[in-house]
Amino acid sequence: MPMPASSHIGKDPPAAVVATLERLGANIRIARLRRRLTQAELAERIGASRFVVADAERGKPTTGVAAYVGALWALGLADQLRSVADPSLDEEGMALEIARTSKRARRPQVLDDDF
Repeated sequence: MPMPASSHIGKDPPAAVVATLERLGANIRIARLRRRLTQAELAERIGASRFVVADAERGKPTTGVAAYVGALWALGLADQLRSVADPSLDEEGMALEIARTSKRARRPQVLDDDF
């Protein structure tokens, strides 16, 4: 069985993705330092290596999402993720959904009771 093709997003992500990951990593680092935790201590709390935490803090695109979410959880910040991709906050998606719904009233279906 052939190996699946590797993901392009990790090798050459769009600039907006890089900037977002770097910002998230920097935020995790600041939160860790404010709590006076070392990378090793945070890594132990999430069951990862210090190198994984360092990669997350740098915003490395190939670092697993579990490392980012785990770090936020260990720092008491995971609740802030509830608003990420919240359907009720997706204005563009809601507008597209409304545009797709039929605007015409359908004719009532005449029921045939002739058996």
